[in-house]
Amino acid sequence: MTIRNLDDLLAEGVSGRRVLVRADLNVPLDKQTGDITDDGRIRAVLPTLSALVQAGAKVVVCSHLGRPKGAPDPQFSLRPVAGRLGELLGAPVHFAEDTVGDSAQSTVADLADGQVALLENLRFNKGETSKDEAERGAFADQLAALGDAYVDDAFGAVHRKHASVHDVPARLPHVAGRLVLREVEVLSKLTGAPERPYVVVLGGSKVSDKLAVIEALLPTVDRLLIGGGMCFTFLKAQGHEVGTSLLEEEMVETCRNLLERSDGKIMLPVDVVAADAFAPDAAHDTVPADGIPSHRLGLDIGPETVAGFAAALSQAKTIFWNGPMGVFEMAAFANGTRGVAEAITKTDAFSVVGGGDSAAAVRALGLDESSFGHISTGGGASLEYLEGKTLPGIAALEN
Repeated sequence: MTIRNLDDLLAEGVSGRRVLVRADLNVPLDKQTGDITDDGRIRAVLPTLSALVQAGAKVVVCSHLGRPKGAPDPQFSLRPVAGRLGELLGAPVHFAEDTVGDSAQSTVADLADGQVALLENLRFNKGETSKDEAERGAFADQLAALGDAYVDDAFGAVHRKHASVHDVPARLPHVAGRLVLREVEVLSKLTGAPERPYVVVLGGSKVSDKLAVIEALLPTVDRLLIGGGMCFTFLKAQGHEVGTSLLEEEMVETCRNLLERSDGKIMLPVDVVAADAFAPDAAHDTVPADGIPSHRLGLDIGPETVAGFAAALSQAKTIFWNGPMGVFEMAAFANGTRGVAEAITKTDAFSVVGGGDSAAAVRALGLDESSFGHISTGGGASLEYLEGKTLPGIAALEN
């Protein structure tokens, strides 16, 4: 990367300086209890925060959580995150009740060297996500006033042209944090000259969400393995019955064209787990991919498919995986995702897990995170990077 990083900032000295850190603390919360169900994104930013704390900075952390409508909404408060962050850092994290208002200003003003504050959800202010340059810029001015330097360590948000990601760096000395630096270094290996064979595994629900990355990857990969809900649109394109499975009818012709152009690189399921209903206790059986009953829906790839995918992965030297193979949140339909993940860990390949649901699945299924080369914190950001798009947050750091 041709941008300054955290080590450059630390070398200049940060003791006593207010350092505004854009983190991605958009963690999943239990709807009933409000408890954090996966703290992976909080842990990911600890190396940057710990380095700043040890160097005596007054650390001001900001993040979004969920999709509030530009106004305060208790269900999207970052207060639970402040508590967990404090536990992981081993010191209290001061919490501001607003983003740039009186509470934020007084909380930051009261920080001692080496202390950490967390601002309330950035998206409680409509200026954060506004498409109006002036409105977004006005919020960025207020946010930048809380810091003397800026660190972007929110890779999961760098594909968003939001105030805290795109506009604040123009107003403060800015560097990339440890996480952002690592993410870009890893993904650059995939877009540069990856060691071959290069095998990509894509899952998730919709072809339309992954179409751009499929188009970008097809010329460069050796095999493209497709599972998850998106596989049924491909199976339909092959002329198969998919029952009541998730289907994007408008994408069938596109999938047919992709299959014709793929030179055999695309590998689809040969069997699926078909159920009577989308429910954890639904009656289900493994059926051939070309024999899904009309009244059933596919909720996972089958064991023969797992074996075939594992065989393809065993030959790989580079692997990128984005998207679960089935509804892994339900135990009956988690075997496909588990099987593919375990197959990846058994290879000698350099493996990258592309964030989002894939990273959540690794943790939910109790798999050893260290068995993968890298687990990204940004699903959408990592996909857009592989598509070759300019990411606003990275471009802002380069300026």
